[in-house]
Amino acid sequence: MPVGESGRIVVEVDTDLKRDLYAALQRERLTLKEWFVKRANRYVANSAQLSLGFSGDHDVEEGR
Repeated sequence: MPVGESGRIVVEVDTDLKRDLYAALQRERLTLKEWFVKRANRYVANSAQLSLGFSGDHDVEEGR
């Protein structure tokens, strides 16, 4: 997918999802841009953290 140099992101979604999203955002008094930027920043910050590569369930599955 090409990534342009502008600050625009264009996403096509189902019309029902769009309507429901805008209704939920209106209840929270947020704009789509505010909501997206907040969540995008959080996603980028979390994806930059290195995983330790193990989970708490691993030992149970191994019988330890």
